[in-house]
Amino acid sequence: MRTRVLPGVAAAAALLISGCSSGGGAPSPAPSTGTPAATAGFPVPVADCAGRETVIDGPPARIVTSNAAALEMLLELGAGERVVGTGYPPGQGYLPGALAERGARVPVLGQQGIAKEKLLGSGADLYVDTFGPMAMGGGTGAAPSEQEFAAAGIKHVFLLSTACAAQGKAPRTDLAEVQRDVERLGAVTGTADRARRLTAAMAEKTGRVTAALAALPADRRPSYFFFDVDAGTKQPMAVCNRQVANAVITLAGARNVFADCDASFRPVGWEEVVARNPDWIQLGIRNKGGEEENRHAYEEAEQFLRTFPATQGLAAVREGRFLRIGSEVTTIAGVRNADTVQQIARTLHPDLVKVGP
Repeated sequence: MRTRVLPGVAAAAALLISGCSSGGGAPSPAPSTGTPAATAGFPVPVADCAGRETVIDGPPARIVTSNAAALEMLLELGAGERVVGTGYPPGQGYLPGALAERGARVPVLGQQGIAKEKLLGSGADLYVDTFGPMAMGGGTGAAPSEQEFAAAGIKHVFLLSTACAAQGKAPRTDLAEVQRDVERLGAVTGTADRARRLTAAMAEKTGRVTAALAALPADRRPSYFFFDVDAGTKQPMAVCNRQVANAVITLAGARNVFADCDASFRPVGWEEVVARNPDWIQLGIRNKGGEEENRHAYEEAEQFLRTFPATQGLAAVREGRFLRIGSEVTTIAGVRNADTVQQIARTLHPDLVKVGP
């Protein structure tokens, strides 16, 4: 992904990605299936973070995605066969079973960001960008300019829920922008009906949680710390109120202990975490490729908090109030954010929330 320029930059880099997978090479030939024949609903105007519009004249045939977040949305929309390359590929075990096989077939154009020359030479007619104006990571240099995209025949569109997050004017407390991203991509790829079904399912899941918690007063909503384990333990990386995780936590009936931070992420000190004394701590690990590997990573994270002098005295640590929920489905914008809302809410409010599998 394109990283934020922050101390501990590995944390910010990985919070919008899903790990690394093997693979590479040039994009495969344009697929013979998966592209809608009809052009109903086009042209489609889509805006960037500054409101500048790009007009999509018809369904794209060759799509490149900046990272696993955009790739997963396209797979969910049924447009995965048209994706001819991605940066920051999904790590092993990250994509759910129904999507994993199709995702594994997508050529990897960069284990991190895609180098400008490779992106412009990819043969793509659409680039879905999760990062927007954020600085590019992975030593890949500057992103192409809009003039360079145009010269290469590539339409450039954004996931606004992530690309514009840091520029937001208010805290993010719902998944509306994520749902709009799904519907924008549906419009752009000619899969609008599928997009509407996906966002309706998301809204139904979160709506049931909201209804169950409607009478719960603010002072009974526990405080919550998302511990980004893979960002490192020396200096925690907090998720702030512009990040999608803040919306997930809020919808689930909790209070992000760093909700007063007007950004997407911020490096903090352990003394700040201790001072805010969270009632619950999410052990946010990135998928390690298998159930046993994930279990081991969760256990290591919990053991760190139980033995680290700064945190071992926290009530949440002493009483084992931990949630083992992956980082990706909490901090990466996508359809599965709604499932995470349900999972957190069931754990924190078991007497009120009885939804989901």
